[in-house]
Amino acid sequence: MDVGKDLVAASATPLVLAILAESDSYGYAILQRVAELSGGHLQWSDGMLYPVLHRLERQGHIAAKWSESESGRKRKYYRITKEGRAQLSYQRQQWKVVDDTLRGIWMKASMA
Repeated sequence: MDVGKDLVAASATPLVLAILAESDSYGYAILQRVAELSGGHLQWSDGMLYPVLHRLERQGHIAAKWSESESGRKRKYYRITKEGRAQLSYQRQQWKVVDDTLRGIWMKASMA
């Protein structure tokens, strides 16, 4: 199934924040986690992810630092901040309203 660009864009912030709430991570690992969580239906590109990461960093929702990986390669690791956790909570509330609304209308539509 091909998920529309608008829905992918709208879900990017809560997905990235939720992944970083699990643990600190770096770009490629975040891309892999999104693919895993979506059963392969969401295939993000670098060009889609990094603007989201940079915006969240500017907003203070995540912080980044360069670290050396086990292989000796330098990677930029991202972590969620206190402000990011508050934003994630807010995003959860918003998505719950959307989910509840869609479920309600789809339930009525399926009975008609």
